[in-house]
Amino acid sequence: MSEREHYVEMAKARLDQWNAEIDKLQAKANEAEAAAKIEYKKQLAEMRAQRDKAEQQMKEMQEASNKAWTDMKSGFDNAWDSIAESFDRAMSRFK
Repeated sequence: MSEREHYVEMAKARLDQWNAEIDKLQAKANEAEAAAKIEYKKQLAEMRAQRDKAEQQMKEMQEASNKAWTDMKSGFDNAWDSIAESFDRAMSRFK
């Protein structure tokens, strides 16, 4: 497995994890009181936006040529870390 394929597999696994977390929180939001629902919806929207950014990054990584992959690897690492931190911050507001 190439380094890029490894990155794609890691990204897919992380996206699957985030999707599962979003689904759990959506279920909580559906059961929450009206005031809490507003906050849940706001946080869920932020989490979905971060997940969508990560998914776009993953797609770009998959479609990149080998040379482009080498050039974009460090940028991908930085962007992915930033997205993950934002997602985790949004998640922590639910706990």
